[in-house]
Amino acid sequence: MAELPGGTFAMGDHFDEGHPADREGPVRKVTVAPFAIDTTAVTNAQYARFVTATGHRTDAEHHGSSYVFHLLLHPAAEAHVLGRVANAPWWLAVEGAAWHSPEGPGSGVEDRADHPVVHISHADATAYCDWAGLRLPTEAEWEYAARGGLDGARYPWGDDLAPDGQERCTIWRGSFPYRSDRPAGRTGTVPVTAHLPNGHGLHNTSGNVWEWCSDTFAPPARPGGPAERVIRGGSYLCHDSYCNRYRVAARSHNTPDSSTGHGGFRCARSLTDHGDHPA
Repeated sequence: MAELPGGTFAMGDHFDEGHPADREGPVRKVTVAPFAIDTTAVTNAQYARFVTATGHRTDAEHHGSSYVFHLLLHPAAEAHVLGRVANAPWWLAVEGAAWHSPEGPGSGVEDRADHPVVHISHADATAYCDWAGLRLPTEAEWEYAARGGLDGARYPWGDDLAPDGQERCTIWRGSFPYRSDRPAGRTGTVPVTAHLPNGHGLHNTSGNVWEWCSDTFAPPARPGGPAERVIRGGSYLCHDSYCNRYRVAARSHNTPDSSTGHGGFRCARSLTDHGDHPA
């Protein structure tokens, strides 16, 4: 974990590039107390140790299915597709998809020990944190850490997406969602240390997988329903034509029991008894 001193920073979208419904602005001064945060997302290997120690079954396993990006579906899982998401047909509901079989039955993570664990709900992430004596970061902590000490930059490394032509994050390259321009059309997660760290030593706070935060995004959509939770960082599916949310200020949300093939998390812990608050 990186131990950070905390302090006051300008949180939010400095370039007015966000989706209005995401409420990235206005830019405001926020103070965070000293805290520690994982330098990487939690990996498959780490999550496997947790499951072995506790017997935890994820929400995806309880539900019997989770969501897989269509180009990643394992051939053996074709018979297990339950349907497509109406407004996002590239997402397939797949019976048997879970953290240990991320592309559905027939897939596995044996060769991806150092990749981020996916198909993790907010409750699954919280359960891991409880077991490890940690917690999920607040949204303000996450952004403070992701900025790496840069004031108002677009990305964790500066304002240019690929400085000097160097790829600094794993996002979609090609025509989303049907053509990947990566070698052999490859897409999906990469190791948690695949790219250079930011100024605070954190890897992949842009792209690779969305990361849960502790904050609620909005009140429940229906009385008695679950409050949606904030997710940060974007994923390997983000593309400026559809989801320009790999910027450091970008935010999105999901219901706490949701799980997908691009959703993971990293952990944090307090170094004092004080939380974050507006400056």
